[in-house]
Amino acid sequence: MKKETLLNAVLIALFVGVALAAWIMDEPYLITLATKAAIFAIAGVGLNFALGFGGLVSFGHAVFFGLGGYAMGILAFHAQTYTPILEWPFAINGTRSMPVIWCVAIVVSAVVAVGIGALSLRTNGVYFIMITLAFAQMFYYFAISWPTYGGEDGLSIYVRNEFPGLNTMDPIQYFAICFTLLLLVLFFVHRAAHSSFGLLLRAARQNEERVQAVGHTPFRLYLTAFVISGAITGLAGALFADLNRFVSPTLLSWHTSGEIMIFVILGGVGRVFGPVAGAALFILLEYVLGGLSEFWQIYLGAILLGVVLFARGGLYGLIAGREVAHD
Repeated sequence: MKKETLLNAVLIALFVGVALAAWIMDEPYLITLATKAAIFAIAGVGLNFALGFGGLVSFGHAVFFGLGGYAMGILAFHAQTYTPILEWPFAINGTRSMPVIWCVAIVVSAVVAVGIGALSLRTNGVYFIMITLAFAQMFYYFAISWPTYGGEDGLSIYVRNEFPGLNTMDPIQYFAICFTLLLLVLFFVHRAAHSSFGLLLRAARQNEERVQAVGHTPFRLYLTAFVISGAITGLAGALFADLNRFVSPTLLSWHTSGEIMIFVILGGVGRVFGPVAGAALFILLEYVLGGLSEFWQIYLGAILLGVVLFARGGLYGLIAGREVAHD
C-alpha cells in the first residue's frame, strides 16, 4: 500500500473514530467539532481545486461560502415563516429539504463564480488576489446592508433542515451527512484531478504556451476550475449555516477566506486530502489552544509560519514526503 493511501485511510478513520467515541461517551460537543472539521474540509477541498491544481490564489472564496450559507438561510427562513421568496412573475417558496438547499447553494455559487472568474481571470498574480478580495468585500457589505435578512445581526433558523429518513437534530446523524458529503467531494476531486481536464489544468499552471500549442485555452481551464471550486465551497457554506442554524455577513468576510486558505496551507497545497488534514488540525488547535488562552491565534500563527518555512508541503508533505505530491 502506498504511503499516501495509508495516510488517507488513517485520516478518514480518525474522523469516524472521534465521532463514534464522542457518541459513545455522550459528548455531543465533540461530535459537533468533528462535524465542523468535516465542513471546513469541504471548503478547503473546494479552494484547493483552484489553488492547488490551477495555481489560482483566491482570497475571495468567502463569497461562495457565504452565498451557500445565505441560500440555506433564505430558503429555510421563508419555509418557517410561510412566506414566498418571490410572488411575481412566478411564485418561489422556501424549503427545509436539505438536498434542495444544497442544489440551490451549489448552483448559485457556481453562477456567481462564473461572473467573478470571467472578470478576475483577465488578470493574474497579486491583481487576481486583490480582485477576488474586492468581490468578497462587496458581497460582505451588501449583506450588512440587507435588512430583509437580518443585516449585520444575521438570520436565525429555529430548527435544522430536514433530510429524508434522518433526524438532523441528532449530532451524530448530522455528522454522518456532512462526512458522507466530504467523501463524495473527495472522490469527485480525485477523479477530476486525474482526468484529462486535471492534467491540462496542471499543465496550464506550469506552461500556458504549451497548452495553447496543443489547441486548448488556459482561460477556459482556469474558469472551469474556479467555478467547480466555488460550487464546492458553496456547499460547505450551506452545511455550516445549517450546523449553526444561523447565517450572518461574517461568512462573507475576508477572515473566512483567510481561514479556508489556512486549511489548505496547513494540510498541503495540491494534495487532495491535504485540506482535510488542515481543517482537522485547525479545529484541534482551536479546541486545545482556545482552552489555554483567548489569543490562541498567536500560537496558530507561529505554527503556520513554521509550516510555510520548514514544511512547504504542509502536514501531508511533512509526514509522507514528496511521494504524496499528486495523490
